[in-house]
Amino acid sequence: MRESVQAEVMMSFLVSEELSFRIPVELSYESCDPYAVRLTFHLPGDAPVTWAFGRELLIDGVGRPTGEGDVRVAPADPDSLGELLIRLQVGGDHALFRSSTAPVIAFLDRTDKLVPLGQEGSLADFDAHLDEALDRILAEEQSAG
Repeated sequence: MRESVQAEVMMSFLVSEELSFRIPVELSYESCDPYAVRLTFHLPGDAPVTWAFGRELLIDGVGRPTGEGDVRVAPADPDSLGELLIRLQVGGDHALFRSSTAPVIAFLDRTDKLVPLGQEGSLADFDAHLDEALDRILAEEQSAG
């Protein structure tokens, strides 16, 4: 059975040191793809953009800088867990977003209630939906790129 968790969070899109604006970002998680979270960014004047990446990367990034590739997550201030930075990169282009940590933690807590961290592989329907999830991820990447 496909179950999901969703939340909407307002994030600041940091265009430069002088310019930022607030945008709605949908966070989603589905039990049929238990290792991934999806963030859909609603930028003014553009079609929504969805990024899928590891749930564990987002969890780890709440407390410490993490990520080595296209997605990096870190606390905005190492001495405080009040805000979170999410950096997304494609080639030489990147986008930086700042969010309050509390709604992200609340979302992650709800995902953990649906599928506890470390129990992703034990889902009975995981293998049955793996091909579907991979096809969806590849389709999202192709449409984004």
